[in-house]
Order: sequence, then structure tokens, then C-alpha cells
Amino acid sequence: MAQCVLERSGAEVEAITGRRRRSRVARVAREAVLLGSLFAVYSAVRYLALRHNGVAFANADLVVRLEHALRLPGEASVQHDALAVPLVPQAANGYYALVHFPVTVAVLLWLSVRHPAVYPRVRWAMVSVTALATVGHLVFPLAPPRMLPGWVDTGVRFGQSVYGPRSDSGVANQFAAMPSLHVGWAAMIAIVLIMVGRTRWRWLWLLHPVATFTVVVVTANHYWLDGLVALALVGCSLPLLRGVGVRRPAFAGW
Repeated sequence: MAQCVLERSGAEVEAITGRRRRSRVARVAREAVLLGSLFAVYSAVRYLALRHNGVAFANADLVVRLEHALRLPGEASVQHDALAVPLVPQAANGYYALVHFPVTVAVLLWLSVRHPAVYPRVRWAMVSVTALATVGHLVFPLAPPRMLPGWVDTGVRFGQSVYGPRSDSGVANQFAAMPSLHVGWAAMIAIVLIMVGRTRWRWLWLLHPVATFTVVVVTANHYWLDGLVALALVGCSLPLLRGVGVRRPAFAGW
């Protein structure tokens, strides 16, 4: 009798575990499809601004003059210093190409599994930042610094370009520089992981947006203002993250 009860209990536990596993797989697959669809829509809309190349270069001149008026550090000088050590721009090219999108997607999928209760808020906060940025790309097409005299396209120089040597090469809209979604997504990911984290190590995620901001300037893919505007959009979307933080113990160790 006892043996039968134990066997039945074991089978029930296994069945429950199997259902939970299938539920997680289904949730990850569903979110992957949703995120992929949203990204496809974003890419299609962003690409519409590609035809405004004349306006994009005029806006670039406006941004450069505005940054000079605000006394922001010159991006060209920062890049010149970085080029003195060839490994620095090469590492920046790699970070720009390989970290931005994969890390964002991986974190979102991880959150959908490990924090399903708060994940919808995070997803819509990311969608909000992306949608606001897309409006910026449409109304203010902007040629990135690497297309202007005085800067170096580090991707082309070191054979690591994700765009190609011309503004019309590839399928990406290279005039969608304002604001920088590299910076915006990195900042949002860092904020979310700090909110859901339990140890002091979570604060190290701040290095991600700092590194990303540095990388987009060193590679001449963005101006300072591109990143600063992106951070402002992240700030506008933060109310959507209300309630994301988890309750932590009185002492959270390292």
C-alpha cells in the first residue's frame, strides 16, 4: 500500500515537473517570437529614414555645433586618443557588434523565465524606449560621426564593420543615430538587473551602459548627444518598471 502511494506521488511530481518545464519552454518560445516581431517592425520603420541623407548631414552639422556650444568633450579627440592603442578600437568594434543585441535578448529571455511576474513590465519598458527612439530616427535623421571629416570609421579601418563602407550598404539605416539605442538598451538592462538582483554584485551592471557609451563614441557611431537623449528616454520609461524590484533580506552579502 505504502509502495503504491510513493509510486503515485513520484509520478505526480514528475508530471508536475514536466508541465512546468514545458510551460517555461513555451513561454520562452512565445517571447522570442514576440520580440522578433517587434524588432522586425522597428527595423522596417527605422529604415524609412534612410532616404533623407541630405537632411541627415545637415542635422549632423547642427549636433556638432550644439555640442560645441554646450562645451561637451570633442568625440574626435576621444577617438584620436583611442586610436593610439590599436587594440582599443578593435575591442570597441567587437563590443559594438557582438554585445548590444545578444545581451539584450538573452537578459529579456532570462527574465521571462526567472522573473515571469515582473517580465511584462520590463518588456513594455523596453518597447517604450524603442518606440520613442524610432520616432526620433524618423523625425531627426542623423549622419553618424564616422561619415564626417575628422573622424575615422574604425569598423572599416580594422575590417570589422557591421555596416560596410557606404551609407547605403547593407540593410541597416545608418542615419538612425539619434538617439542611440545601444546606450538606451544597455541602460535599461542595467537598471532592471539592479532592481531584480539580490547582492551588491548587481551594481556591476552599471559598467554595461558606461562601456557602451564609451564604445559608440570611440567607434564614431554616435555623438554624445545621441547617448544623452537615449538616457532621457529611458528616464521617461522608468514608471513602467514600478513594482519590478524584489524584496531583499535585511543583509544581502557579496
